Amino acid sequence: MTNVFTRMKDSFVADMHDVMDKKEEKNPMALLNQYLRESEKETENVRKLIERQYKLKEEFVKEYEEARAMADKRDHQATVAENAGESEMQDFALMEKEAYTNRAERLLQSKQDSDQQLQELERNYEEMKHKLKDMHVKRMELMGRENIAKAHHRIDRVAEEAAEKPYSRFSELDHHMERLEQQINRSYQRSTFDSKIQQLEKEKE
Repeated sequence: MTNVFTRMKDSFVADMHDVMDKKEEKNPMALLNQYLRESEKETENVRKLIERQYKLKEEFVKEYEEARAMADKRDHQATVAENAGESEMQDFALMEKEAYTNRAERLLQSKQDSDQQLQELERNYEEMKHKLKDMHVKRMELMGRENIAKAHHRIDRVAEEAAEKPYSRFSELDHHMERLEQQINRSYQRSTFDSKIQQLEKEKE
């Protein structure tokens, strides 16, 4: 039964990888953007964990100081009870002092462990931020290359169309500009002809 489930799991993972590979072939930039969004999400999760670790560290410090203060208080009370000849009260105070001292030692160790874990978290967080920034830069580089590739593809396609169709878009535009130029020239010639005739008539008068 275990082998059946293992084969089903392996088959599912293989199918998922196949789907992702096809998606990457179809639109690699979209998949890259998805990876970036997921990486940003993970980086943000680490940032939140660091904030929680700082709060936990503050709690350890607070609890440690309280335990240490209570241990000192019970130590003083044990001395007072001893001087007063109250052995039962002294025993209770000493028992409480030991409990608070043990708690303070445990809290101090937990606080030290928390400090070490926090340093490691912060180091990993900084590395993640650098990697994320590098990924953004890499995406910009890939987008630039993709734009260039698309531009060359369009240029090649237009050149092929022009070669296959003499009256393609550029050819039609060229003819239109020639006709427009001819019209402007004729209009200019008529305009200058009329003004020259008017000048001749004035000189004759």
